[in-house]
Amino acid sequence: MKYVIIEDEDPAASRLQKMVQEIWPDAVMTDHLVSVKSAIDYLKTHTHPDLIFLDIQLGDGISFEIFDEVTPDCPVIFTTAFDQYAIQAFKVNSIDYLLKPVKKEELSGALDKYKTLSEKGTNDKVDYGKLLDLIKGKSDFQKRILIRFGDTIKAVEVNDVAYFYTESKINFLCTFDSKSYPIDQNLDQLEAIIDPAVFFRINRQFIVHIKAIAKMVTYSKSRVKLLLNPETPIETIVSTERSANFKSWLTGSSN
Repeated sequence: MKYVIIEDEDPAASRLQKMVQEIWPDAVMTDHLVSVKSAIDYLKTHTHPDLIFLDIQLGDGISFEIFDEVTPDCPVIFTTAFDQYAIQAFKVNSIDYLLKPVKKEELSGALDKYKTLSEKGTNDKVDYGKLLDLIKGKSDFQKRILIRFGDTIKAVEVNDVAYFYTESKINFLCTFDSKSYPIDQNLDQLEAIIDPAVFFRINRQFIVHIKAIAKMVTYSKSRVKLLLNPETPIETIVSTERSANFKSWLTGSSN
């Protein structure tokens, strides 16, 4: 089996590849792609693999956008940090999915299903556009984040959060009154439960509330540097691959 991984987080892609090889030693990863654009270019110019592992949230957009340009003629297994609402949509559409962080036993089950479908010569056709509409149409975003201090639990209103960030491999939130708390969720998981109309992930380390942006400054390579309120000692620069979507988000026209 030849497969392609489309995932913008290198550690996640490496971990997935390692687990696939442990489960199926004869499998060969032919390519690792990191964006919607590179995936579209690849699928338009290369023979499609036997299987694709596809992250939903890529640096330059949602991976379903790939299917606006090209439809793969092979099965797709999604990796996702989306919550139960989205997972139900996957089940309805007969799509295999792996919830991050991917567990080896779940990956093994997905590969077993792939093998069964391949032996039967079955490749279910999926309405990716409809699935994307379901994800975009979600409105029941999480209202509070639970913070744990030993045996104590505190609920922080999401509307009170200025930004979420990662530092030294620990995830935090910072409120508008400058209080920082460690949290259990990683940034991938947070993206699935907070309102994308008011929060934007500017890079791998920060998700910011639109009202926390005090000033924007033009930076190199068409990037944008943000000055946040409350201030943070960590440099907050919108990554190159996210810059176009960030500018659309500012105007309220982001996907």
